[in-house]
Amino acid sequence: MQSLLFVCLGNICRSPLAEGIARKKATEMGLDIEIDSAGTGDWHIGEPPCQNSLKVAKLHHIDISQLRSRQVTKEDFEKFDCIVALDDSNIANLKKMGAKNIVKLGNYGYDGADVPDPYFFNGFEGFVEVFKMIEVCVNNLFSVECNYKEKE
Repeated sequence: MQSLLFVCLGNICRSPLAEGIARKKATEMGLDIEIDSAGTGDWHIGEPPCQNSLKVAKLHHIDISQLRSRQVTKEDFEKFDCIVALDDSNIANLKKMGAKNIVKLGNYGYDGADVPDPYFFNGFEGFVEVFKMIEVCVNNLFSVECNYKEKE
């Protein structure tokens, strides 16, 4: 697998965190892989990640401030080897759009659990917990599922 797309609802909290964590992991491992994120919804297009996502990422030495929300497209299903959905509703929406190559992030460390939307999960501490959950799952995704080509 040479490319990953992380997908949540609005692409301003969970999926940008997943993208940032995955980019850091790929850099640490010296991997040549395309990593992006998108949302199934269209109401945040062009916006940066939310303040709490920026803050929790920065606490872990990850800069996601340059990312901007975008909506997933059908072209993404051809471009990316693996579409990584953060919850069951994202999977359902992606399937309605015609995606086939979908995996659920929670299958890589949390027994298939949804990665909860931190807006409805205990204030900033919710973002901290969601970050930890995404980090565990992304690390497992890299080690279990993907056969990456190392940088030359």
